[in-house]
Amino acid sequence: MKSSLKGVKMKKLINLFTVVFTLLLVLDVAYAGGGNRTGTGGAAQLLIPAGPRGIAMGESNVATSYGVESLFWNPAGVAKIDGSASVLFSHMSYIADIGVEYGAVAANFEGFGVISFSVKALDVGDILVTTTQDPDGTGDTFSPQFLTAGVSYSRQLTERIAVGLTGNFLSEKLGNVSASGFALNVGVIYNDLADINGLSIGVVMKNIGPEMEYDGSGLYTQASVTDLNRPPQYYKIDAAAFELPSTFEIGVGYKPVIDEMNTLQLSTTFQNNNFSPDEYKLGAEYGYNNLFFLRAGYQGGLEVESTDYIFGFTAGAGLNYAFEGISVKVDYAYRDVEYFDGNHIFALTLGF
Repeated sequence: MKSSLKGVKMKKLINLFTVVFTLLLVLDVAYAGGGNRTGTGGAAQLLIPAGPRGIAMGESNVATSYGVESLFWNPAGVAKIDGSASVLFSHMSYIADIGVEYGAVAANFEGFGVISFSVKALDVGDILVTTTQDPDGTGDTFSPQFLTAGVSYSRQLTERIAVGLTGNFLSEKLGNVSASGFALNVGVIYNDLADINGLSIGVVMKNIGPEMEYDGSGLYTQASVTDLNRPPQYYKIDAAAFELPSTFEIGVGYKPVIDEMNTLQLSTTFQNNNFSPDEYKLGAEYGYNNLFFLRAGYQGGLEVESTDYIFGFTAGAGLNYAFEGISVKVDYAYRDVEYFDGNHIFALTLGF
């Protein structure tokens, strides 16, 4: 009986590492791009993080995220939500006075898995309309619209292995031009790796999807053809298609045993980007009595001289309280930003 159980465990472990190995092969192919393609991708809204716990830990929690906040970091972690349902509301003061609003809900269907929905919207504000005839402004304004709406499925396959899949619908509108697209995120988390209690590994591939392209009346312009005796006509500018900013992330987490009142979570993540230099991320979280949490982290680019990465030190705190069957979590994070004011992120999470 014991030998058969060991055989099953070994088979699961082999299957896990087969998946990791396959994804690493994809990483090897993707590595040919990276920093040499900086600025050639689009849909950058997909890269804006959501969730103060993960941000405060330097975005390093690919292997340690859990609950509804895990939707952005690794959809596999949503399989471990508190209770039967969870709701999250978040606000971020992003760079250049841009606001990022995020909301998510997850419901656990016993025996089937967890179904989740999420929406992220950017509040850019009003921008003055300029034209070739009125370079200083026409007096009109427009407000860019960036929206990401997702649906996810997460499932705890065994006590140690969880998987997750997210489909995101993207919508971008700039004045009279717009673009839409679709992106997939797929992830896996393996807990108690090699029978070491508290050791976990997570792998996630994000933003996998077809190219996007802008279209609309704003691409038409009036012009005259030289040496032709005809009035000015309207011509359409052909907008080039752009790829999504796909990433491959692999992370490791460790939660050493301290005592019943105190906990410590350590995490690290390597992120390969197809349109910018690769990144490393480190984070830690201290918890007291599952009530109060302190977090800190650091994010950096592997190319030291690169100016493509503007984020660095992160920190935050959280409170967790439960009453009458409802858990309430309040989280805050700060992220240092070069050239801009730092980011402030607030979130409220309710568990039922």
